[in-house]
Amino acid sequence: MSDYIVRATAADSQIRAFAITSKEMVEEARRAHDTRPVITAALGRLLSGAAMMGTMMKGDNDLLTIQIQCGGPAKGLTVTADSHGHVKGFPMESQVELPLNAQGKLDVGGALGLGVMSVIKDMGLKEPYVGQIALQTGEIAEDLTYYFATSEQIPSAVGLGVLVDKDLSVRQAGGFIIQLMPFTSDEVIEKLENKIREIASVTEMLEQGMTPEQILEEILGDFGLEISDKIPAAFECDCSKERVSRAISTLSKKDLDSIINDGEAIEVKCQFCNKAYHFDVDELKEMRSAK
Repeated sequence: MSDYIVRATAADSQIRAFAITSKEMVEEARRAHDTRPVITAALGRLLSGAAMMGTMMKGDNDLLTIQIQCGGPAKGLTVTADSHGHVKGFPMESQVELPLNAQGKLDVGGALGLGVMSVIKDMGLKEPYVGQIALQTGEIAEDLTYYFATSEQIPSAVGLGVLVDKDLSVRQAGGFIIQLMPFTSDEVIEKLENKIREIASVTEMLEQGMTPEQILEEILGDFGLEISDKIPAAFECDCSKERVSRAISTLSKKDLDSIINDGEAIEVKCQFCNKAYHFDVDELKEMRSAK
């Protein structure tokens, strides 16, 4: 199992925790979208966070989507995760180049700028749950921390990191989410806050070779950490020619006629994974006759 998520509890279930190693997932997204380093980092952080958040959902068919719409050069990001560790996503702009920030890190906050983050949970109800916040820093981990506090009223600490190598490939990726239950004692809260202030960054811990279990042990080892689950995680897109065909079929007769009259095959790419699907004129005519 290369990429995976661990779920855990600590402090007699006063704390619940998640951690992920996501290097393969983020590298696959980088290859699919040919992202420059700052977008690799932004998309990778969001994919890692969404994968952990997806496993918080209970239903087999539940889906979580996080959309960022922003005024910076990145323009926005969209990721979708299920409850089984599968995630997919895409950037609005893949080729953004920015100088490093004041800390010498990839300037994800500068790439995003001001904007809005929407968290959409489709749990099979009549209407999906939608929580929305203004971006706080654009660094994504802090924004998710703020989302949990304001939209779900769950005090949380989120750490996310993506390290891009000199050849632009993903060297490290991963993160953690630590959440306090409503009955958490003040003593545990204070002790945990102090601990989180002391720890190294996510990428530093991953560079040291630490696994998700070891990252949680580093943070919660003094709180009686209990690992409860280990879930494989992967970038996985469920697109298919049949699904793309159904989407094309929703075009009006006039639009389909216009495409058919051009007399050439068309190529349609999946937004999430960039896979290309080809449709020749006969296939398009078949869709037209079925309307």
